[in-house]
Amino acid sequence: MAFKHVQSLSERLSPFQKFYLIVIAGFILGPFIPLLIQSFAFRWAWPDLLPSTWWLEQRDKSMLPLAWDYVFSPYSRVWEATVNTVFIGSVVTVICLAICLPAARVLARERFRGKSAFEFFLSLPLIVPEAAIGIALLMIFIRLGLAGSYVGIIIAHLIPTIPYMVRMLTAVYQGLGRDFEEQAMILGANRRQILWRVTLPMLLPGVVAGALFTFLVSTNIFLLTFFLGQGQIVTLPTLLFSKISGGTLDASAAGITLIVTLPGIILLILSERFIKEEAFGKGFGN
Repeated sequence: MAFKHVQSLSERLSPFQKFYLIVIAGFILGPFIPLLIQSFAFRWAWPDLLPSTWWLEQRDKSMLPLAWDYVFSPYSRVWEATVNTVFIGSVVTVICLAICLPAARVLARERFRGKSAFEFFLSLPLIVPEAAIGIALLMIFIRLGLAGSYVGIIIAHLIPTIPYMVRMLTAVYQGLGRDFEEQAMILGANRRQILWRVTLPMLLPGVVAGALFTFLVSTNIFLLTFFLGQGQIVTLPTLLFSKISGGTLDASAAGITLIVTLPGIILLILSERFIKEEAFGKGFGN
């Protein structure tokens, strides 16, 4: 059935549309092809189209781990960086949800003096350069003893993630309306029952999409983590920077780069169900 659908879609597309889709796919997938080849290469010099020497050819000859052997060895610190990245991103997402859910409800449904100014204030972290925020936070956190700590990095990650989460949840609340809650109230439900049985189930697809997006943003924050981590807490972005800071991209750096892209790919697959318009309209019941 799926094959017939793809075949009929291909027949409906004009040659220009097919060419356009191929070009878009090339722009998306193109950068990953050299990375994948480089991750298995031992020697790859310009202008060779393919490596002159592969990692597997030198694997048994080298006393030190190379390429993927190095990436999966304790020397690379990939496992430590992955655990730190997932832990920090998860904590940031939970705290962000706790802060943004009530804030989004107020912004979507209430009118109050200074609302426009407050919304502009929430957008400032997206406007101010990240380096300026990082330097200012570093000066404060050094005095508070939070520099080089998980608490300091988590607080720093909340600054750019809260605006994204608030905007997404505000849009979800605005699309939800009050009709269902008012009907539940007419039928005798109290505030707690309305929250748990009406509001949250209808908000859940949007909440999950916002949480996945927030987690992705947190796992890709480099500059704030680099400033406030003080070299004591390593995450995947800071580990990648340390590998490519010399200006060269060897096989191990290419492998780490591919690993850094995995959270985004996994979250894209997971969020595919929740970001669809049908999911927002039907919830998780169907």
